[in-house]
Amino acid sequence: MKKISLSLRFGLVTSAVLIAYFLLLGLFDLHKNPLYSLFNSVITGFGIYEVIRLRKLQNINTFSYGEGFKTGVFTGFIATLIFTSFFLIYSTEIDQDYLPALTNSMNGNFNINAGLITFIVAVMGLATTVVSAFVIMQRFKISRNMPEKE
Repeated sequence: MKKISLSLRFGLVTSAVLIAYFLLLGLFDLHKNPLYSLFNSVITGFGIYEVIRLRKLQNINTFSYGEGFKTGVFTGFIATLIFTSFFLIYSTEIDQDYLPALTNSMNGNFNINAGLITFIVAVMGLATTVVSAFVIMQRFKISRNMPEKE
């Protein structure tokens, strides 16, 4: 349970920051532009970075690549699950004009329902999670390379 609690805590905080960012964009009516969702990867990446950094500090002698990767992926999965749930509730219950405005902002004649866009949000979040965990673990992995003799 101790291993999961750190990931759960950071997943909740990361999802809260993602939701706050979305609502902040909503205040300025910028949440209808998909370009601003690129910053979600920065938020998710920072949350994963911090949880892996703390995990390594807690277990500096026993820290492994697999443990760090699992911690990062689990954190991102929790954040993505919560943010996707929020996005579904927001787009179907709170602001029902959001999805038509979002698809119109993409300059296309798309006939997309809420389920498909929610699925896309979830897949984007999970892809960001996996890529971020791989990239961040390059920074925190313990090298087992032998130094070359000169």
